[in-house]
Amino acid sequence: MDFNEIIESIRTFKGVTRKHSIADVREKLKNTYNISGKVHLAFGDDAAAIDIGNNMLMLMATDGIWGSLMDINPWWSGYCSVLVNVNDIAAMGGIPMGMTNVLSSSNPEITEQIMDGINEGVKKFGVPMVGGHTHPDTPYEALDVAISGIVGKEDVLPSCGAKKDDNVIVAIDLDGSVYPGTEINWDTTSDKSPKYVQDQIKVMNTIAQKHLVNACKDISNPGIVGTLGMLLEASNMGATIELEAIPKPDDMDWTRWFRMYPGSAFVLTAPEESTDELITLLENEHINANTIGKVTNNHQLKMKYNNTTKTVFDFTKEIIMGFSEDV
Repeated sequence: MDFNEIIESIRTFKGVTRKHSIADVREKLKNTYNISGKVHLAFGDDAAAIDIGNNMLMLMATDGIWGSLMDINPWWSGYCSVLVNVNDIAAMGGIPMGMTNVLSSSNPEITEQIMDGINEGVKKFGVPMVGGHTHPDTPYEALDVAISGIVGKEDVLPSCGAKKDDNVIVAIDLDGSVYPGTEINWDTTSDKSPKYVQDQIKVMNTIAQKHLVNACKDISNPGIVGTLGMLLEASNMGATIELEAIPKPDDMDWTRWFRMYPGSAFVLTAPEESTDELITLLENEHINANTIGKVTNNHQLKMKYNNTTKTVFDFTKEIIMGFSEDV
């Protein structure tokens, strides 16, 4: 195993580099996104959080499906559009309430496959798709889904809350396999019961209500280490982690594993005194969890392997998103 190659593969992975554009979008909106004065969390989190009174927050998120995945499997794209949005609400400690979509396709057969996948996702995760918009005359296929949820104002799990000396925990359901025809989809839900996958979502709300966690993020396109990097960047912090402490299937090499988009997976930071309870709650719902390192205040994400330490991201010189969260 070449440690240098692993580090470079994380840094150059498209799932990481394509996040750079977030900074430009945020720059255009930074003076107006909180015009209502009710925004509790916004850019840098898995979902925005809006104060709706009664000590409750409304959570709002949107995800677009990669065009390459749509080309490979329209049904799986529809299913994943539900999965990724539900996980965004779960990562905030919230309860998902409902979804809408924008569907672009002039091909009736592909449209049917996408909607069949969405329907299966709705039945699996128990969150309704209640409307949206169609573009039936486009020369391409595209799917974007938005979701809303709720969470207690004192319970919300932000990306930007990591504190110095927090434990860094990676939590992943390892009972899965690479979805056929894809290279980076670690499927842990399609062959599981609705109760199995919904209990994994609900446990995040339980964790939030118990106030066990300072920061949390759904592991998504940037992969395990890239997602942790986004959390640290949002928190204006750094971390030192141990490569071999990261949960991984035995038959998967590290370079490939760090590019996977898992079906149920989170990076979290928590104080020492709550870590054991946190890990127990996650593992009770079949989510393999392990402490992999500590949060630091040096604004660098470093990884150790054997007796070598390498810098993965140096946020004093480079960006993933390009900002720390300021709400």
